Amino acid sequence: MKLAERVRIQNVKTLADDWFVLKKTTFDYLRRDGVWQTQNRETYDRGNGATILLYDLARRTVILTRQFRFPAFVNGYTDLLIETPAGLLDNVSPEERIRAETEEETGYRVQHVRKVFEAFMSPGSVTEKLYFFVGEYVSTDRITDGGGIEAEGEDIEVLELRIDEALNMIATGTIQDGKTIMLLQHAALHVFAA
Repeated sequence: MKLAERVRIQNVKTLADDWFVLKKTTFDYLRRDGVWQTQNRETYDRGNGATILLYDLARRTVILTRQFRFPAFVNGYTDLLIETPAGLLDNVSPEERIRAETEEETGYRVQHVRKVFEAFMSPGSVTEKLYFFVGEYVSTDRITDGGGIEAEGEDIEVLELRIDEALNMIATGTIQDGKTIMLLQHAALHVFAA
């Protein structure tokens, strides 16, 4: 039986539609034991996104960003968050979006990007799927200072770190962003492993 045949939507109520859309849905779900169970779930729909790890294989470096993230702050994180460049797709392809975001945030205009995987980051409540990319950079690819778009509230610092330093920052808790940890570990296993 297809999953779509095991879910019957009963009611959908929009709870918020300001920054993104928060909905409460009542549905019946056919359990493995053959019993239909009524459930309620809230889902936060912010759209899908893309993220990238820029790397220089010869110098063993990566490009990351550092910026203020209000949700992390209100959850007790008292520092700026270190992340890979990322952004919402906004009705364009993941590759097109990640190229634009990379240039806006870091100032690098990368020549080649490669999708390495896709993942749901918080599937218990958030609908977002992220497309993960890697791309090699050289210093001449940097055409601006980056920093993001001020009108969108972005104030982004660009960091160039050695891959070993970045991986150590995961171990010490300095890097706590999930997408960044995933891409750095991917790079350690598949990009810098040689």
